[in-house]
Amino acid sequence: MKAKNWYKPFLLWFWGLFFGGLLVAFLVIWLISKGALGYLPPLEELQNPKNTFASEIISADMQSLGRYYRYENRIGVQYTDLSPDLINALVATEDARFYKHTGVDFKSMFRAILKLGRAGGGSTLTQQLAKQLWSPRANNIFERAMQKPIEWVIATKLERLYSKDEILLMYLNQFDFLYNAVGIQSASQVYFSTTPAELKIEEAAMLVGMCKNPSLYNPVRHPERATNRRNTVIGQMAKYGYIDEATRDSVSALPLVLHYSSVDHKQGLAPYLREYLRVVLTAKEPKESDYSEWNQQQYKLDLWQWENNPLYGFFEKNRKPDGSKYDIYQDGLKIYTTIDSRMQRYAEEAVNEHMQAQQKSFFKELKKKKNAPFSRTLTQTEIDGIMNRSMRQTDRYRAMKRAGASQDSITRAFMTPREMQIFTYDKGMIDTLMSPYDSIKWQKSYLRCGFMSMDPHTGHVKAYVGGPNFAHFQYDMCTKGRRQVGSTVKPFLYTLAMDEGMWPCETTVNQPITLLDANGNEWSPRDTHDKYRGDTVTLTWGLMNSSNWISAYLMSLFTPEQLVKIMQSFGIQGQLDPVVSLCLGPCEVSVEEMVDAYTTFANKGIRTEPLYVTRIEDNNGNIIGSFAPRTHEIISETTAYKMIHMLRAVLDHGTGVRVRFKYGITAPMGGKTGTTNNNSDGWFMCFTPSLVSGTWVGGEDRGIHFDNMAEGQGASMALPICALYMQKVLADQDLGYSPTEQFDVPIWFDPNEGCK
Repeated sequence: MKAKNWYKPFLLWFWGLFFGGLLVAFLVIWLISKGALGYLPPLEELQNPKNTFASEIISADMQSLGRYYRYENRIGVQYTDLSPDLINALVATEDARFYKHTGVDFKSMFRAILKLGRAGGGSTLTQQLAKQLWSPRANNIFERAMQKPIEWVIATKLERLYSKDEILLMYLNQFDFLYNAVGIQSASQVYFSTTPAELKIEEAAMLVGMCKNPSLYNPVRHPERATNRRNTVIGQMAKYGYIDEATRDSVSALPLVLHYSSVDHKQGLAPYLREYLRVVLTAKEPKESDYSEWNQQQYKLDLWQWENNPLYGFFEKNRKPDGSKYDIYQDGLKIYTTIDSRMQRYAEEAVNEHMQAQQKSFFKELKKKKNAPFSRTLTQTEIDGIMNRSMRQTDRYRAMKRAGASQDSITRAFMTPREMQIFTYDKGMIDTLMSPYDSIKWQKSYLRCGFMSMDPHTGHVKAYVGGPNFAHFQYDMCTKGRRQVGSTVKPFLYTLAMDEGMWPCETTVNQPITLLDANGNEWSPRDTHDKYRGDTVTLTWGLMNSSNWISAYLMSLFTPEQLVKIMQSFGIQGQLDPVVSLCLGPCEVSVEEMVDAYTTFANKGIRTEPLYVTRIEDNNGNIIGSFAPRTHEIISETTAYKMIHMLRAVLDHGTGVRVRFKYGITAPMGGKTGTTNNNSDGWFMCFTPSLVSGTWVGGEDRGIHFDNMAEGQGASMALPICALYMQKVLADQDLGYSPTEQFDVPIWFDPNEGCK
């Protein structure tokens, strides 16, 4: 009787607690579903989770050049882009009953409780996705316990809104695999240099293994631990029938092989181009008040770009359907460029090969200079002025100035040696003891360069290199930098003459000449062809040998204003002073503008503006911007044929002949070398019927240069980059540039017609 009395109250308490617990649980879940307990995302947010995706820059041959992202390097992929092995590994390891539950797997959860977590945590993939998207990091076990029921409710709602495939896709796109590899696309690239679709079983298993704890199973820092975890995943795939035992055993025996490449916007192909596009696409409308008085020319250039270039300020000028701005860092845009990744690689290889050799020669000359890296032609006052300006532009100087340091204390700090790292070509970054002042001089001792190559018919820019090394020399000498062009300006003058009815075969006497400027002052250019003084020569000879006397002769036939006008029609946008000396190239022009201008010769008198981007898509694949080439008829076809004849002679017999005898390039080509006063700037422009390229090489400051003409002229400083590049391009048959392609000059054209 006593036992019976004990049993009845026990049952009452047990069932009371049980049903009471169920009631409380249902009440809590109901309150959560109504948003009364904790944060429950609204339906709109559940339907459109706020994922941020990096924007991707893609080459013309569909290779990824890089990405723009603010916090997370995440690229969204489609379910069809995922390897089946990846899906199977994820389900087998993280949620074997994924296709059977509706967001919460109570069977697995109760099993985990009974076995105290030894059978897994009981969380479904859908719950894990809910945690990734909407659960902040918990500070303690109690906060985490409160988050669990909220995740159950979110998971259930997700299962109603999305298919199983969509949930798997969101999970893989969301997961952080470390090293700026957020999402499966980035992880596949960072760890294995491949795509999610091409992942092998063992690679997919390793990445899925990281989902349990990416830091614990980090394959870079803990390869043995990651391998063991990978094999556990492979075992799970066999356990649930996704692979057979033979495959399990063979794949598990494979070593862990990574093709790891860290994500850094300073690395990879075309870093200068990627930075140029970022700045251009996100540019705001120029306001004159934002430009200092000395920088008004830049304001005019930027304003012209804003008004005429659809790519400039694209994200300011174009909005989303809802009226908000596009964000290049998190909207998952795809920016399709005209760059060919193979040609870009050839260009970077050519720059690296030549600049390293050139730098060795320059260092050899600097050893003989007291004020290295500056030229002997500079006074100490001039050197001090350059160095003082450079010091004031450093972060160190600005920080000390903001802190209230006196000029004397700042100067002492710059003169005091300290441990630092400096860049070298042969050894990379090295540790040394050097004063900040000397480190500035060391940085200045490295020569800079700019190179660009484009299709003259379509305007597609195929290769773009803004300097010798983006990580250490980030100033872009392709579009941003402007330097004196020297003799590469002469074809514009000769074009003016040819367009006015002159012919390449016409003759004049090669002799000194004196012109009067607008103020009546005499101007007499120097020339290096004194041994031909008094000879009767053709205009072709004059351009072929870059004769200053012949250029001055042609200048005497026209006004400086005429030369300015035709140069502007060629696309030269910078300041052009209408002076007689303009015929020798004292004006400052960018590499981009020069390459743009020279397309006129290869394209029958029609100039084609550079085109960097063909289209931009949003993260759903919708085209939000498309771009077409823009052309301008500059000269007649006959004038273009005359110029092709003369510019080919430059490479076949003139100042650019080393393209032939040293580099063995036999393809029909035209071009022009250029060297400015004191060898401060070396230029080379060249073109085939289907490709126009140009390069500049020089010091950061005009006072830094070779003092000897042999190494300082454009044929030595700049020509080799174009030549090495063309060697590689013409040798690659897959690119379609034939070394036998001829210029489309009609049979009837005779360059000697005007002299008969």
